Amino acid sequence: MPSSPVEAKPPPGAKSEEGSAIIEFIFLAVLLMVPVAYLILTVGQLQGGAYAAVGAADQAAKVFVLHKEVPSAHQAAERAVRLAVADMGFDPDAATLSITCNPGCSTAGAIVRAHVQLTVELPVVGSLPGVNATAATVESTAQQKVGRYK
Repeated sequence: MPSSPVEAKPPPGAKSEEGSAIIEFIFLAVLLMVPVAYLILTVGQLQGGAYAAVGAADQAAKVFVLHKEVPSAHQAAERAVRLAVADMGFDPDAATLSITCNPGCSTAGAIVRAHVQLTVELPVVGSLPGVNATAATVESTAQQKVGRYK
């Protein structure tokens, strides 16, 4: 008995499936890769928001302790937060700042705490009008000591 390869013929009336594997592969690849790519974009957006919140809180605390009057210190800290958040590509209106001082804001040796909350939107979907696509709210707190010779 010779062992020669014999090509199997499809039964009569059966359709040929030549070329359909590439179509199935492309369909499944797109179906699986799009959500993975969007997940990566979302994680990157959240990480960027965390960096923006940390930088904004740090700058707000540093700027606050440099001013002698409390009202001007609050305004300068708000400007610092808006600038830091905008530099990282986020909407400055999405950030909120709260300042607490112990014992008093202008007392030498006092600890000034700046707390920043930033609302991070989902990438791509967040830019659509009328869609509330908040991914998360990230927060950061920084503190600075008021100098003795302020």
